[in-house]
Amino acid sequence: MPRPTIPKLSGSRIRSAALLIIDREGLDGLSMRRLAQELGVRAPSLYGHVATKDDLLQEVVDEVLEKVDVSGFTGGDWRGGLLDCARSYRAALSAHPNIVPFLAYGPARREHALARLDAVHGGLLEAGWPRRHATMIAASLMYLVFGAALSSFRSGFSTDESVYRDRFPHLDKAHLLPAVADELDRDSFELALTAFVDGLELLKASANLDGRE
Repeated sequence: MPRPTIPKLSGSRIRSAALLIIDREGLDGLSMRRLAQELGVRAPSLYGHVATKDDLLQEVVDEVLEKVDVSGFTGGDWRGGLLDCARSYRAALSAHPNIVPFLAYGPARREHALARLDAVHGGLLEAGWPRRHATMIAASLMYLVFGAALSSFRSGFSTDESVYRDRFPHLDKAHLLPAVADELDRDSFELALTAFVDGLELLKASANLDGRE
């Protein structure tokens, strides 16, 4: 009889399977044993491709965030750079919200994450922002993006009109929100992002920031 075929492992296949588990079951659902089961192999065979679960998560995050666009910061266009970065970052995280808590640990030793942060920080400095402001702007952008990726009106409101009628007169249309959750999430993010960048533009125009650290 022919010997049973053992699925061929690769870094790409391992990362894809790990992300699939995270998307379905959350970060707590991922273990090397669970991953091996998903791939149809024995757990020890995974260690020829990845040393630890933490290393695997670092690689998965890098792959998820490959499409984050920081190219707009070149040439001193800090506003366009922030808008492109925020929108592409939100899109990447919204596709895989269960990975977001892992990102709360910061860029750590992820080369790609540090390279993106360096591009953002460098673009802001090149545009004339003081170093301290550049750091705060980058941090504020992450707060906005992470919050948008984790929050949605999709599960926040009941479709039962009686929950709100009479008791909450200013929320008499709240039962309609779940049906437009995607649109509301997108437009609310755009409102917050535009207000954030517009506010920064006003700050930069009205304050003498040159030479401040």
